[in-house]
Amino acid sequence: MCGIAGDIVFSGGRADLGAVSRMTAELERRGPDGGGGWDGGWVALGHRRLKVIDLSSDGAQPFVDDELGLSLVFNGCIYNHHELRRELEGEYRFTSTSDTEVVLKAYSRWGEDFVHHLVGMFAVAIVDVRRKRVVLARDRLGIKPIYLTERPGALRFASTLPALLAAGGVDTELDEAALHHYLTMHSIVPAPRTILRGVSKLPAATVRVIEADGRQRDTVYWEPSYTRDPERADWSGEDWREAIRDALRTAVRRRLVADVPVGVLLSGGLDSSLLVALLAEEGAETPRTFSIGFEGAGGVAGDEFEFSDIVAAAYGTRHERLRIDGAELLPALPEAIRAMTEPMSSHDVTAFYLLSQAVSEHLRVVQSGQGADEVFAGYGYHQPAASAPRDAAADAFTGSFLDRSHAELARILQPERLPGFDASGELMREELGRDGADEALDAVLRADTHLLMIDDPVKRVDSMTMAWGLEARVPFLDQDLVALAAACPPELKAAQGGKGILKDIGREVLPEGLVDRPKGYFPVPALVHLEGPFLDFARDALTAPEARERGVFRREYIDALLEHPDDRLPRSGASSLWQAAVLELWLQEQGVR
Repeated sequence: MCGIAGDIVFSGGRADLGAVSRMTAELERRGPDGGGGWDGGWVALGHRRLKVIDLSSDGAQPFVDDELGLSLVFNGCIYNHHELRRELEGEYRFTSTSDTEVVLKAYSRWGEDFVHHLVGMFAVAIVDVRRKRVVLARDRLGIKPIYLTERPGALRFASTLPALLAAGGVDTELDEAALHHYLTMHSIVPAPRTILRGVSKLPAATVRVIEADGRQRDTVYWEPSYTRDPERADWSGEDWREAIRDALRTAVRRRLVADVPVGVLLSGGLDSSLLVALLAEEGAETPRTFSIGFEGAGGVAGDEFEFSDIVAAAYGTRHERLRIDGAELLPALPEAIRAMTEPMSSHDVTAFYLLSQAVSEHLRVVQSGQGADEVFAGYGYHQPAASAPRDAAADAFTGSFLDRSHAELARILQPERLPGFDASGELMREELGRDGADEALDAVLRADTHLLMIDDPVKRVDSMTMAWGLEARVPFLDQDLVALAAACPPELKAAQGGKGILKDIGREVLPEGLVDRPKGYFPVPALVHLEGPFLDFARDALTAPEARERGVFRREYIDALLEHPDDRLPRSGASSLWQAAVLELWLQEQGVR
């Protein structure tokens, strides 16, 4: 797990080594164990390293193989690197035990098809010196990020948006369509957009080939079919449960591959509890588990320790409770916002930041339960699509998910900040109308998993854990498990109020009563019910000279929010004030004018 960066200059120019150094310096927290650079003339690469596999200097990056004419920087983990190494050893000489070198040799062997052989999470940049091209690739579920910015005759990339800003020369005007998404879709800005006009994201499951003359082409190399497989037409519900359970067990086992111990972030909910139970089934070394809790506010409890304690006791984990009081939370807010690679207003972002800080003092790798709700229809906004006809998928989803209509945004934003079309509604109608999904819920889960989730829980966990040099692995986003779940009849997923098939598995392996309790969440009540110093923090950001000069929101809207800070977004229930404050705070923290 690391941070990567690069500068590419076309048509005979030289890459800017200073810019690469500034980017890698910004990425130091992602890779606190060392850094390096490589100068290829028209391309320069930078890297920051977090040692997880091959802890020796042999695994340092950029990884260069002069015999093959290849240089590489890599962020992530390839869970099948041992198997690939055995396959490639007959043809190649290896100088390390790292998964990084396996990726490089895989590209040499299979060219752009190398991604089909990788099982894991990855963001890769390969300089093919002989072919005079750069190949960028992102994993199937977008767990590892690649941000890009272009200028005349050149392109830069990095693991985070702030790293690109550190290099300079970025157009930092707000993207109006992205702002529309942020305020409409729970603060999600799907790829390729970001909140800034001058920065984009490489979409998940994409290989981008960049030639020395500036030509570029993309290949989307993976998208599972959300249709029924005729070969599984006679499967019963029990058959599906067994298949899903086996696939999840494999996913958990894969994510034990490391040269350091692997722990679990244990909330006490179904998803993380299943991970602990399946680790126990695997006979894995007793894991360390970690839970976090906060002071209550507004009548809302701030922890679910009673449930995480039950799981920890049942499986004999070495468990730690981390309780955060308001005095610790408030000073952490600017740090957490600064660590966001894009603005994210979900109240649990800061929780993950503080949890990651504490866990990083003990471990470098953890498994986490993110993605289960999106893959297995665990949210309430999935339910309307379960009974909707296929051609009504867009209406079912937008009616239950989108926070605001285009007309409502017109009353919130300054006129020059509002795009002249319903950017979010059009995006979702296009996505939900595509072929390859049999039923309305199939289309909704495809959109949630492959478009929205990547820039919500996935980005949140990557940003906050990597801010502390902690690698988070997400078994529910295993490529084989996701493909199997895509083919699963949607009624099995939507049953029992959502995640029905996972609940059935949970009842088989978890302590009695844990599955059928009310659905919990990762609560940070002080950011849901803003009052006292937290309200002052938001007010200061939204009334600062920078905010007034920027002119994103109508003044009367902000004044009304400050007068009534408990205003809720209608679909997500999140704080409207916090959503606006985080956007402005992030822009201020990044020095965006």
